[in-house]
Amino acid sequence: MAIENTENRNLITINKKITLDFRLSESFKALRTNIDFCGDDIKAIAFTSCVPGEGKSSVSFNLAISMVEAGKRVLFIDADMRKSVLNGRYQMSKATGGLAHYLAGRKPLEECIFMTNIPRLFLIPTGAVPPNPAELLSVKRFKHAVDTLKEQFDYVIIDTPPLGSVIDSAIVAKESDGVVLVMETRAIAHSFAERVIDQLHKAECNILGVVLNKVEIGGKYYGKYYGKYYGKYYSSYYGK
Repeated sequence: MAIENTENRNLITINKKITLDFRLSESFKALRTNIDFCGDDIKAIAFTSCVPGEGKSSVSFNLAISMVEAGKRVLFIDADMRKSVLNGRYQMSKATGGLAHYLAGRKPLEECIFMTNIPRLFLIPTGAVPPNPAELLSVKRFKHAVDTLKEQFDYVIIDTPPLGSVIDSAIVAKESDGVVLVMETRAIAHSFAERVIDQLHKAECNILGVVLNKVEIGGKYYGKYYGKYYGKYYSSYYGK
């Protein structure tokens, strides 16, 4: 696939640039480093959570940006086809295709990969909202796409729906090299988190670790964006 040779119509503009303060930036650098330490064979990484609102989309997208800032070539796949939050949150320009179009056989993979105005960051948006996301993700085309894209990019970051709500995440994680669980501190019962982790084990997923999000550290609000959405919080990572 000649991705760089795509036409201008295949450019997605991310209009809302998120500026992180020093502490948040360092948190994502630490997460990026821990991912690097997982090994060279860990390239396709799925992110999920127990319930909506724990911050998995923000964590995964800001990790992707941190990776491109470190010189990596990154593809971000928005696989939350039931309720994507990225388009509205980051004010992305509309795309003419996406993951759903590829999985349904309506478009070839290369036509669903979009360049962005952030250097080295590429994106596969969700595309049209399908009536059967889990069934689409189960087809062999998704595994073929992941295997193909790992040869084209340093990392493939995949944002998936909350596993405590739907099974889609386990399907995606099984075809990925690893999965990271994003959890909001003090928001999820221990027994519920155990059930979600058990579901990942049943699907034979490689659990890389947990990002504990929205951890209160006191003092002023850290960052305009996170002050609005999260308050006095940052992300910490717990690996294997």
